[in-house]
Amino acid sequence: MLVDLATLEQLATDRLDGGGMDCGSGLLLLLSRRMRSLEPGAGLLVRTEDGSVPADLVDWSRLAGHRIGGQSDRDETGAWHVLVHRGIPAAGSESATAAGKVAQAEPSFTAGEATPLGHRLWIYTNFHCNLACAYCCAESSPAAPAQQLPVATALAVLAEFAALGGQEVYLTGGEPFLHAEIGEIVAAAAAVAPTTILSNAMVWQRGARRAALEAMDRDRARLQISLDSADPARHDAIRGAGAHARAVEGIRTALGLGFRVRIAATWYADEPGDEAAWTRLLDEWGIPADDRLIRPVARQGYAATSERAGEHVTVDALAPEPTVTASGVWWHPVAVTDPAMQVADRPTPLAAAFDVIRDTVAVQDAARTEGRRHVFRCA
Repeated sequence: MLVDLATLEQLATDRLDGGGMDCGSGLLLLLSRRMRSLEPGAGLLVRTEDGSVPADLVDWSRLAGHRIGGQSDRDETGAWHVLVHRGIPAAGSESATAAGKVAQAEPSFTAGEATPLGHRLWIYTNFHCNLACAYCCAESSPAAPAQQLPVATALAVLAEFAALGGQEVYLTGGEPFLHAEIGEIVAAAAAVAPTTILSNAMVWQRGARRAALEAMDRDRARLQISLDSADPARHDAIRGAGAHARAVEGIRTALGLGFRVRIAATWYADEPGDEAAWTRLLDEWGIPADDRLIRPVARQGYAATSERAGEHVTVDALAPEPTVTASGVWWHPVAVTDPAMQVADRPTPLAAAFDVIRDTVAVQDAARTEGRRHVFRCA
């Protein structure tokens, strides 16, 4: 039903400018966030420059339990405006936690089931790093702003995650061992759930970082270390000269200290395989098959501008794995530089962020009953 824009403006409680986004590229998540903040019956006026969105909003509103209050014709700026009144919040908790059918990954890459929402939590302890890897999805480097998660915030997040029944925690960065209080954060996380720390293994050989490493509970904390190749030249081409030798040294240190160690390689889909040599090296170290991970480059962060073909990821295509940073909560750990993937602008409360994700996934699943959401394995 066409309504003049002035009337829609009068009826609106809040506004959302979707720009050129469509529902598959992030607008659906923004809508779910904004509708959660409104009272039932209140109106959200959505501005869009994408001609597919008005029709999609009709379907989305029906599936989510909302109501279309009217739509304006295309204006002089090339935009449409659609008024959506909030109805009963989408339930969908069962569909949000169901794994569904998962599209098969490339044969070289590690596959697996989607993780039920609320089972796993990712935490970015910081964003600065001793390396500047060419495909880093978080845009980490020695020059990156640290964006360190305060210990008090980490404790609050972990306490709420425990209360919500959380089962596993992953700490990542940046390089987590550059956080001056990493030992305290790991101890708090491990007290809540089994914890995995992602690291390049290059900065913990001495001093306070070595002490923090040695103090960690081997039964509750494990290490996931990046090693892209058995070939030093290939690894160093992405991560910097000498990175391979120092990573190998760090892996041997961790194994010698009795840690359970996972090894993760990150490859472009068009790279020639060196999986056989990589596998032989891990065999020598006694790394079991379940602790080996080969993941594709996500076209996010630094990789977003690369001429090489990283894997395109969106809210619509990516199974959610809630991720906390100092600046809020995100849909997935590979997408913390993508504004379209931000779920909340504060690290807590987690429950509210989880509700936004459930609303979004419920609509996705209702519209796509085969559940073709892709699982991007970061761990």
